[in-house]
Amino acid sequence: MSALVWSDALVLSMPVMDHTHQEFVELLALVQQADDITLMGHWQALIDHTVGHFGQEDDWMQATGFARGNCHSTQHAVVLEVMRDSARRGAQGELDWVRRIATELADWFPHHAQTMDAGLALHLKSVGYDPETGLLQEAAALPAQAITGCGSNSCHDKAAANDTQAPQHAEAANEPVVEVGESLI
Repeated sequence: MSALVWSDALVLSMPVMDHTHQEFVELLALVQQADDITLMGHWQALIDHTVGHFGQEDDWMQATGFARGNCHSTQHAVVLEVMRDSARRGAQGELDWVRRIATELADWFPHHAQTMDAGLALHLKSVGYDPETGLLQEAAALPAQAITGCGSNSCHDKAAANDTQAPQHAEAANEPVVEVGESLI
């Protein structure tokens, strides 16, 4: 089982985001360490946290010029659906499935944080957005067109090179493509 441990490699120098990410890692660790009796309670706590976690990031993106269907938000929605589907399967006794998805999340999350979330953190800083207060200091720095990519440099670089909007799919940022009921990577 692949265990994820909070480390400096996951720090994005945005305290509110870092705190939320650290909570995610800690809750995922509880899932990975859980026995069969406590597994589903820990899994539901992780889902509940992730709903708020992803919702918070999606709200920040909406407040700072991202399109509703951007690939970062889309990936959040797909990962949450995989987690919810796993909860349904776990409730039917498929605990090994839940454990498998937890392992996949431990493999997926560092890459997501270091690409999509790092890009979002840089974007928020570049427009002077304070994620704790919701105040925007540099409204003139907001993009003229809605961002459809994930916010990472790889999406923006590809869009600039093609002189088109950024790709709308997770694979554009070398993120794992996630399909409901399948592996997260």
